[in-house]
Amino acid sequence: MTVATSLFRFEDSYARAVPGLSVPWTADSAPAPELLVLNEELAVELGVDLAALREPSGVALLVGQVPEGVTTVAQAYAGHQFGMYSPRLGDGRALLLGEVIDTQGRRRDLHLKGSGRTRFARSADGKAVVGPMLREYLIGEAMHGLGIPTTRALAVVATGERVLRERALPGAVLTRVAASHLRVGTFQYAAASGDRDLLRALADYAIARHYPEAADGQNRYLDLYRRVVGAQASLVARWMLVGFVHGVMNTDNTTISGETIDYGPCAFIDAFDPAAVFSSIDDHGRYAYGNQPEVLQWNLARLAETLLPLFDDNSEVAVEVATEVLSGFADAYKRHWAEGMAAKLGLAAQDRELVEDILKLMRLQKVDFTQFFRALSAGTARTLFTEPEPFDAWSARREVLLPADRVAVAAAMDRVNPVYIPRNHRVEEALAKATDGEMGPFHRLVDVVSCPFGERPGLEDYTGPAPMGCAPYITYCGT
Repeated sequence: MTVATSLFRFEDSYARAVPGLSVPWTADSAPAPELLVLNEELAVELGVDLAALREPSGVALLVGQVPEGVTTVAQAYAGHQFGMYSPRLGDGRALLLGEVIDTQGRRRDLHLKGSGRTRFARSADGKAVVGPMLREYLIGEAMHGLGIPTTRALAVVATGERVLRERALPGAVLTRVAASHLRVGTFQYAAASGDRDLLRALADYAIARHYPEAADGQNRYLDLYRRVVGAQASLVARWMLVGFVHGVMNTDNTTISGETIDYGPCAFIDAFDPAAVFSSIDDHGRYAYGNQPEVLQWNLARLAETLLPLFDDNSEVAVEVATEVLSGFADAYKRHWAEGMAAKLGLAAQDRELVEDILKLMRLQKVDFTQFFRALSAGTARTLFTEPEPFDAWSARREVLLPADRVAVAAAMDRVNPVYIPRNHRVEEALAKATDGEMGPFHRLVDVVSCPFGERPGLEDYTGPAPMGCAPYITYCGT
């Protein structure tokens, strides 16, 4: 069904295709909604009138006050959180406003976060506060600028109420845009129901929405799985190539589409360190930077378990074909990583030993990951090493492998190695000021990280890590 409002034409294909995986729900009221930030570029993609979206009726829609005829729903899913299975998670503080066909003909979810408790809420209040919602907006735009598949935020609206966390903080609602909100955890929930028809309907919907080419395959469900494995192998390689740490890689945060979702305790590494962990709740480093590929493969194994009944009626055959597809994840990841690292180093072809040696050297001498690659193209990387002689030896080996046109090599490297990432201390400064009502630094930082590859005068303070002596960076989930 399509419901036209003054701003959007909402569709509800998901709720109709798999009615057992969502429940109608309404958002809590917001006493004094105020638009804090609007993603104008994304709004244009969605075909919405910017001026109308800024009007009181538009802002009201962005906190879930929908016109008559629009049914918002909370989606159901399960998930492994830090390896522990939770059979009933779902949108505890979120609502799907509806689906919108954008100006390029793509179906996209319009989704609220922080809109109040739903049936799936556990002990939390269902609300969100300004800082974490602005973080999701900011990091989503940074990832989009880096060319990494990601959900994006359309807007953040302050609700006008105070929400109790470690102290009373200003409440906010995020409007998120996604290719869909289908997750590994969605399939876990459907499989756990024991209703094979529901599981099949979900898989058919995922195929139609994300991988229609799989519909004609000999085994469409195995082909769906193969394509999800491929999308996630590519995604995690891209994370690794820019030093991104997701921080909470639960199965309910692993999308079927291959988009990055849920920017809670996320961060970018400064000094290269495979053991880097920033989340306050990741005590054992399960989701450390260097562990991300293996965690993704583990999550995809959980997806395979849900789909086994659809792969083949013979359980042994189903396990065999699933294992074969899953075993290809490591090779696909390594290929994406090797190709990406060769480009970052300016090489025409990968050289595994050369890559491993420079990463080891960067770790030992605590060299900044992002700065190194830009300095390498500029010919100044030697200055980043406290003991440069090992780097000199490595550089001589690389020199032999470089193409002849060094100007072209440097230009190509600068197209894949960012100058600007959301430096952790800059993110925290901007969010702290925004929480206190000063939005200028936040807008400035969004502008910087949205165009990460071109060096701009006056932005030197955004290119480096936190000053020496700062405490280790810790992030929180924001719930």
